[in-house]
Amino acid sequence: MQITFLGTGTSTGVPAIGCDCQVCRSEDPRDSRRRTSALVSIGRQRLLIDCGPDFRQQMLDEGGPWPDAVLITHSHADHIGGLEDLRPLPADHSPMPVYCRHDVASDLRRRLYYCFTDNPYPGIPEFNLIEIKEFTPFHVGETEVMPLAVMHGKLPILGYRIGPLAYITDCSTLPEQTLEMLHGVDTLVINALRFKEHHSHMNLQQALDVINIVKPRRSYLIHMSHSIGLHRLTSLTLPEGVHLAYDGLTVEI
Repeated sequence: MQITFLGTGTSTGVPAIGCDCQVCRSEDPRDSRRRTSALVSIGRQRLLIDCGPDFRQQMLDEGGPWPDAVLITHSHADHIGGLEDLRPLPADHSPMPVYCRHDVASDLRRRLYYCFTDNPYPGIPEFNLIEIKEFTPFHVGETEVMPLAVMHGKLPILGYRIGPLAYITDCSTLPEQTLEMLHGVDTLVINALRFKEHHSHMNLQQALDVINIVKPRRSYLIHMSHSIGLHRLTSLTLPEGVHLAYDGLTVEI
């Protein structure tokens, strides 16, 4: 198994439009963060977690492999804004399987209404929306996926555990049952927006507190704003086994 971080930034991306801070002006490519998304590969199978507005360029930069299915955490624009760009996939032109909560499926049918009409325009993307629930595992091919309950402020969303990997983004708090289901995970991916507290995202210390509870072998931080600081400097402050993820990083699990 491996995970490729297609994007590691918050909803504004980094650099942020109109910002002149040292992070947004940085020439270190690790400080340039597209909207958060990841591609998990298990053998020949590829699962895309979220599909934000940078998806097209992320895929062009990666050059493949292409996703076979999509796991959506929630329906905010920075996590679903690239679904239109799944138009040429899959290669056999079958509808793309999209796994999501009931409320997300309803949002997608409303926001991408033209994809779900009785007489769709030729060439539009086709989706097979498959509704899932937290703590109810499902299979994509032979791969078991466990959806995890996550709170994004007051909004319930999903994280995912796929064998030794757990992926959580846009989290502010985690229910006790989710924390219990994270125990024993090898690699934990979790959001850390900035140093200061935020009403709907964990800051760095809150993410480190979860990591200390779960005790994975290693952790990668995602969904970071420019307020997380320069990659080369903030990385030096992190505990052993905790890393700032960056766009294009591939990790073997």
